[in-house]
Amino acid sequence: MVSGVQIHSKQAQQAQAEILTEDALKFLAALHRTFDATRQSLLTARDAAQLRLDSGVPLDFPTETTAVRADPSWICAPPAPGLEDRRVEITGPTDRKMVINALNSGSKTFMADFEDASAPTFANMVTGQVNLRDAIRRQIDFESGGKSYKLSEKPAVLIVRPRGWHLDEPRVTVDNVPLSGSLFDFGLYFFHNAKELVARGYGPYFYLPKMEHYLEARLWNDVFVFSQSYIGMAQGTIRGTVLIETLPAAFQMEEILFELRTHSSGLNCGRWDYIFSFIKKRRADKSAVLPDRKDVTMQSPFMDAYVRLLIQTCHKRKVAAMGGMSAQIPIKNDPKANEIAMNKVKEDKLREVTNGHDGTWIAHPLINKIAMDIFNEHMLGPHQYHIRREDVKVTAADLVNNTIPGGKVTAEGVRANVATALAYSAAWLGGAGCIPLNWLMEDAATAEITRVQLWQWVKHGARVADTGETITAAYIDAVTDAVAPTVRGPMATEQNLDIVVKYLKAQVRKEWPSEFLTSDLMGYLAVADGCPAAWQRSVL
Repeated sequence: MVSGVQIHSKQAQQAQAEILTEDALKFLAALHRTFDATRQSLLTARDAAQLRLDSGVPLDFPTETTAVRADPSWICAPPAPGLEDRRVEITGPTDRKMVINALNSGSKTFMADFEDASAPTFANMVTGQVNLRDAIRRQIDFESGGKSYKLSEKPAVLIVRPRGWHLDEPRVTVDNVPLSGSLFDFGLYFFHNAKELVARGYGPYFYLPKMEHYLEARLWNDVFVFSQSYIGMAQGTIRGTVLIETLPAAFQMEEILFELRTHSSGLNCGRWDYIFSFIKKRRADKSAVLPDRKDVTMQSPFMDAYVRLLIQTCHKRKVAAMGGMSAQIPIKNDPKANEIAMNKVKEDKLREVTNGHDGTWIAHPLINKIAMDIFNEHMLGPHQYHIRREDVKVTAADLVNNTIPGGKVTAEGVRANVATALAYSAAWLGGAGCIPLNWLMEDAATAEITRVQLWQWVKHGARVADTGETITAAYIDAVTDAVAPTVRGPMATEQNLDIVVKYLKAQVRKEWPSEFLTSDLMGYLAVADGCPAAWQRSVL
């Protein structure tokens, strides 16, 4: 055992033996000892920034980095091998079947997700690492239920999303402190696979989630530099695409690219988390109350502004401006409903490619052809860096303009939010990080929107358009009690539902919403994994 390193779970022993090797643990310990103090200070800075927003200080573009934004001379690294053309990217969790199906989907890349599409049970985290290791070496084929799953000759290029800076990995401690979930996911994947990926003509590529400041991007860049030196790899081999999915990050896109410029592969519109962040960051502002989730579309002023600014910023610095997720999945046995859903996908992808995006996200293999056809028709080269969008002039006010004509808070909107929050959270406690719900693929981001919207409506006394009723905690209680018995699914056990019903009722009574439901509920997963309470920071 590595000095100072402890593993607090006996789950997935075979995967642990293969992945948590002595040398890998030494690398994780080195990452932790080098970078965790900085991580903690940056998380503390988030709290201070939130208090400034609560006091009425508006978000704006940082004055200390004006020179970075004004300097036209710097550009980011050229596309790495396999990332030249990213017109369709599929995303999903890291279970073995999903990895094979996604890599075989026909999409250009597959984002294997340890974050919002995965419930971080220890078994999911370490077996996911085994699955990716085997996929890279083409040793992932298996049979199940009489069906054979085999990797195709030309699979999608692999990109990995580790957990965000805010999440701990409580089942592994270094010097009696929980390891960062980010460093655990990144470190194991990089250590075991970086050289193998390069030998096969690619490289270690990542999606970097939920950053709120350019100094958090600097930390990732420092981690990349350290890690490449640690294994003797050329600097600049790693690539990271940053998800712009928090409101503060939208004001610092150029700075984030600048910090990662030697390792950057662009930015992505993490649209669902962005809506979640918009509500959470403006929690004290009654004018920021949003209508039903279905009314908050990409045409909403604050969403449209952030998309246009992202495309302009990326193409100015010669990197990919990736579009967002279409959550629709095929509807079986209802051709008319399926046609309506697929038309929504087509409209979304057409809007993205004509805006100037270089690629887009999908959640289901059967959506690949729809997205691919639209991008093939409208994007003739591998990307659209030449579309500079110099017509775009986005101000700070544009990025917070939440005027949504016709948007309303309705009784059905409240009910839908409660249903999604309960169904997803119960599934998450059962080990599933993404679930099909009403023909949408829901993950943690959409569950977070529903949670904070319910809180926001109660906090600011929103009225139900249908009835004129004021939304109170008691109103949410009644809806929750009515909806809970209707929640179905293999993970929606009585125990899990009881936990999430109590959690949701408590959330709408808080002065401020919790930062992340995944942080709040992590303790339940850790307990199930045998992790001592001493290593948990979760709010049970």
